[in-house]
Amino acid sequence: MGTEIPKQFLELAGKPVLMHTIRIFHDFDPTSEIILVLPPDQQQFWNALCLKHSFDLMHEIVSGGQTRFHSVKNGLAKIDKSGIVFIHDGVRPLVSAETLKRCLESAQKKGNAIPVLPVHESLRKSEGETNVSVDRSLYFSVQTPQTFRTEQILEAFNQDFDPAFTDDASVAEKAGFSIQLVEGNRENIKITTPTDLVIAEAFLKNSGR
Repeated sequence: MGTEIPKQFLELAGKPVLMHTIRIFHDFDPTSEIILVLPPDQQQFWNALCLKHSFDLMHEIVSGGQTRFHSVKNGLAKIDKSGIVFIHDGVRPLVSAETLKRCLESAQKKGNAIPVLPVHESLRKSEGETNVSVDRSLYFSVQTPQTFRTEQILEAFNQDFDPAFTDDASVAEKAGFSIQLVEGNRENIKITTPTDLVIAEAFLKNSGR
């Protein structure tokens, strides 16, 4: 992002990105328990932002780890009952209620759900000094929240860390679980660059949020 402030704390439509993200899950299910995983050195700053913006939605803060795997595992350690867990990127503040509903229903019926979108651009695969065209219909762009029955994801994260893990689905897959794909939403972008902030603000204004 090229800023000193971590991207989840940058302002989007007057509030930190992370507050928009938490609000979506609260509005989807006000009874849900929200666990926020943050590096220890960011927690005081987050608490100050909550005071500044009068942000009072209930959430529990857990310290993150060295990798995404370890951070998610720390968050999962706070879960002590059966249910459904959504694992979501804090910098995806535009996931839709429809996507959340599809994830929830699939996880309830089949154990998990990963929101994806078809790839619209042409793709090429690099093979050493050459490259070849590939069939884009065989590929999907993966989003979050990656959603699981608690017993499934807790079992998956009992295994040792593998550098090949890129997301929670890859952890569950290595543990032997079949991954279920559901439709994501195009607005559910991961804010990574300054351009993404501009796009996200336009989406927010268009949605009335």
